[in-house]
Amino acid sequence: MLKYLIFKIGYAILTLFGVITIIFFLFNVLPGDPARMMLDQNENSEQLAMVKKKYGFDKSLPIQYLYYINDLSPISLHSINPNDYTFLKDGKYNAAELLPLQNYTLVLKTPYLRESFRKSGKNVSSIIANTLPNTFILAFVAIAIAIAIGIFLGIISALHQNTLLDRLIALFSSIGMSVPSFFSAILFAWIFGFLLHDYTHLNMTGSLYEVDNFGNGSYIQWKNLILPAIVLGIRPLGVVIQLMRNSLLETLSQDYIRTARAKGLSEFQIIWRHALKNAMNPVITAISGWFASMLAGAVFVEYIFGWNGLGKEIVEALNNLDLPVIMGAVIVIATTFVVINIVVDFIYAWLDPKIVLS
Repeated sequence: MLKYLIFKIGYAILTLFGVITIIFFLFNVLPGDPARMMLDQNENSEQLAMVKKKYGFDKSLPIQYLYYINDLSPISLHSINPNDYTFLKDGKYNAAELLPLQNYTLVLKTPYLRESFRKSGKNVSSIIANTLPNTFILAFVAIAIAIAIGIFLGIISALHQNTLLDRLIALFSSIGMSVPSFFSAILFAWIFGFLLHDYTHLNMTGSLYEVDNFGNGSYIQWKNLILPAIVLGIRPLGVVIQLMRNSLLETLSQDYIRTARAKGLSEFQIIWRHALKNAMNPVITAISGWFASMLAGAVFVEYIFGWNGLGKEIVEALNNLDLPVIMGAVIVIATTFVVINIVVDFIYAWLDPKIVLS
């Protein structure tokens, strides 16, 4: 198991390294000068030179890449020269010194995602930290809806195979998988937030936190979570229904299930104690993949519903060409993908120990 753990973590680190490399070179070959973007085109030559020196834009692209990797790495090397980009004492890094090395210092720090071009002086890390929890809440509720309803309908569909009920559930599943999220978002917002507002009391737009009109600060408005969570959960719901149905039907045809029936166990005991655990493997894979992809798929849903999450922040950063925010958000989403995949691999290994030995 230890060898399996080391292999998976090493593979995850290499994957993240590849993603970071692609992101850096992809965004740095785009037309435009980052220094001019930060100054909003209102610069003189002296200001431009100062900004380029401060952020390392005056260096060659390979050197800028090394700076970026050094910024992201939790263990990094920093200069003691105040004129160097990697100077440790300029307030950029939240670091603890580990080992002095002549003109450099080895430190342990939190990853530095740099500063926003459009929100002057504001770290990308703080921007993501303020918006990511809202996206996690939205994704968690959406996947919870998909799991609860999807597994239930998948089991019902499998137990009533080839009946009218099975066909209706299959139709619902197919529609859910085929309808784009942005179209569902617009449709749900219009129907339930506008046309039926007097009955549902749901808003077309709104975030988790709203400002009190009487100046008492912000408060949580849970009803604003309902529509975006349902819309975001529709597509994974359709996938979970189909996977649960097909996997359970395959499991119920196995020899050990027939043996359990021959022993006189009830259908409920057979499904709950024997079939469900083995039928869940493909469902767990789908759930993990969808939960991670929701962080990226929530972009359109959050923007349409006005949900103040990472997806909405990405759209605004794209509109303003705020490259550090875009790059930081993509790296955070990629890291979430990798971490979730590792967790799923270990859940698989727990459900089926033969995977570790293969």
